[in-house]
Amino acid sequence: MNGKARPLEGVNVLVTRPEHQSAILAEGIRNLGGNPVIFPVLVISDVKDKTSVMKCIERLEEYDLCIFVSPNAVHKAMHLIQATRSLPSQMKIAVVGKGSADALREYGIKDVIVPTGRYDSEALLDHEALQQVSGKRIVIFRGNGGRPLLGDTLKQRGAILDYAECYCRGKPDVDVTKLLSNWSHGRINAVIITSSEGLHNLFDIVGRLGQQLLRETPVFTAHERIAEFAREAGLARVILTTIAADEGIIQSLREYFSVRKDSAAQVTGNDFGN
Repeated sequence: MNGKARPLEGVNVLVTRPEHQSAILAEGIRNLGGNPVIFPVLVISDVKDKTSVMKCIERLEEYDLCIFVSPNAVHKAMHLIQATRSLPSQMKIAVVGKGSADALREYGIKDVIVPTGRYDSEALLDHEALQQVSGKRIVIFRGNGGRPLLGDTLKQRGAILDYAECYCRGKPDVDVTKLLSNWSHGRINAVIITSSEGLHNLFDIVGRLGQQLLRETPVFTAHERIAEFAREAGLARVILTTIAADEGIIQSLREYFSVRKDSAAQVTGNDFGN
């Protein structure tokens, strides 16, 4: 198989997504000849006090619209919902991204409002289904202390809003000695970041040495907001995908390292020609 077919040959990619959500990225990297280095910077756990979320679940008939902000929200909420009841047939369902829509299909839910082009709160808010919500009752299933833009905007549009926090995000306590050693010796060639909180956690986890290495390593993300946050944090080599979600990240990795391999091959050819 030639270099173009395996553009990630010899490339180690740090995948920072929670481990249970990294399979698609890892498989895509391996299919291109690369080596995914799984290093979760977010831990997803159940909420300790389920009183609030269960009250929302008990009253699902009262809502006109239910929004899941992430695949984690889908799985955690649907586990709680299916333990006691089913989703009301008349309630509309919306998601922030394609991953959440895919997760809902695992539960047999296919009729879902999902943004096109971009997958973020801004894109969902632009959807025509969320324009006229005055007087509508909406519940948002999310993690602890989630981003407020979606809910705040819906309330400004006149919606009656409830939050149902169905999972917790936390920073893992990990030993970074081996990672920093490999990184310092050039054995981490790219980093994938899928959330601003994840980037913040990664900065904290790897310390000053790791932060300097991160600034020198190409960082791939599928979200403009995360890319902007990364640049503000001093990361100079931020690659924003043109296609959202995991497919876009894999394509960007392919394109980025294909160009580098082609350039290296041209240099090698020139050297042999002298």
